[in-house]
Amino acid sequence: MREAIVDGALLRLRPKLMTVITIIVGLLPIMWGSGTGAAVMRRIAAPMVGGMVSATVLTLVIIPSLYLLLNGWKLRDEQG
Repeated sequence: MREAIVDGALLRLRPKLMTVITIIVGLLPIMWGSGTGAAVMRRIAAPMVGGMVSATVLTLVIIPSLYLLLNGWKLRDEQG
């Protein structure tokens, strides 16, 4: 089961990283801007960048780990 979970996470790695990197690169000019309204836009863009990073970690690391833990216990209970 561990191998299947790792393979599934690896299949999601490239599309997830491409999406996240594209969004973060698109938000960087807003984060570095200094024109009219830049302070307001920076306050909007900063949580979006943090959310994209945390969503990536959640999708690629935490959810597969929790799935392995929970289903690993189920399999152990069924086997013995």
